[in-house]
Amino acid sequence: MASKGIAVLGSTGSIGCNTLSVVESFADLFHIVALSAGRNMKRLGEQVVRHRPELVSVETDECVEELQAELHARDVPLPRILVGEAGMVETATHERADCVVSATVGAVGFVPTLSALEAGKRVALANKETLVMAGELMTRAAEKSGAELLPVDSEHSALHQCLRGEKRVEVRRLVLTASGGPFRTRDRRQMERASVAEAMNHPTWNMGAKVTVDSATLMNKGLEVIEAHWLFGFDASAIDVVIHPESIVHSMIELIDGSWIAQMGPTDMRHAIQYALCYPERRSSPLPPLDLTRLFALHFEAPDVERFPALELAYRTLRSGGTMPAAMSAANEEAVQAFLDERIRLTDIPEVIEFVMNQHETRPVSNLSAVLEADRAARALAAGEVARIAQEVDFAFQRSV
Repeated sequence: MASKGIAVLGSTGSIGCNTLSVVESFADLFHIVALSAGRNMKRLGEQVVRHRPELVSVETDECVEELQAELHARDVPLPRILVGEAGMVETATHERADCVVSATVGAVGFVPTLSALEAGKRVALANKETLVMAGELMTRAAEKSGAELLPVDSEHSALHQCLRGEKRVEVRRLVLTASGGPFRTRDRRQMERASVAEAMNHPTWNMGAKVTVDSATLMNKGLEVIEAHWLFGFDASAIDVVIHPESIVHSMIELIDGSWIAQMGPTDMRHAIQYALCYPERRSSPLPPLDLTRLFALHFEAPDVERFPALELAYRTLRSGGTMPAAMSAANEEAVQAFLDERIRLTDIPEVIEFVMNQHETRPVSNLSAVLEADRAARALAAGEVARIAQEVDFAFQRSV
């Protein structure tokens, strides 16, 4: 079997690094042809030394100089180095890339991922915002070009596996599981005073900052509901969320006869990445297996939408359709960054999102420009609301935690 070329968008992030680990474990099956990263040039330099990609894309011209210095110091031949969104698009459409792993966070991955689908590439998708912003455009592009769109999120990978071999008409609903994050048992007052450090202390997964905060507000699960709609074709009414603190059951489906099918596994993203890269085959994994004898109990509970209103906002967004999901996603990104910068409270994040949603005039997702304009306008509204809130609230307590 010929080795397949892999391009990675967001190679220095958590998913990107795990993807390269999987590629190393299956060196006879995969090789890296292109990498795209932001500003972590030290890590990118290490990846270039190890994988020798033909093409690398970075965020700025300054990053180019930094990467060149890193590679000169290691006496490594320079790959072709590109900059910005255009560089990411070339990474995503590299002629020798059989599979593109979209592992960026936020809207930055939207255009490159769409370009990969338009080029007919298999896309292993870990970027939630891409489908949330423009699921209609993404799925339409994949259908037109014949591209495969495979999920890398553990929950959607689990659903993909549960649905294999099942008839669509025999599936009653999809059920996404959520750990509940670090504030699952906290009351509203405690959440209002939550520090960034507390929000980053996820109980079961090791993820990047934005995704971890999304998990703390349950917006992460809301984004996954929208993503599941576009990946699997189920309406909002047939997609549920349950809290599962152990994070062992990654997702489930309920069949019309009352039977359930669940996918279980360790909390290690390399399992989902391996599944997407190897699909439709399954390969023996070098990772430690799940030991069922060490599971004392599995618990499930309904999410508390009063303490976690972001989840209901996401359902509302999906029902609204059009450009509303793009606006909601952009508002969330701005609010999360403001919280990480200690300008607003954790509980202000859904309030910023709802403010933007109430102001947004939903339009059809007719083309790329409509999505990008909704994103731009929502960010401006969110920035204004963040500034207003920041003037009213004293965040000194967070900095002293």
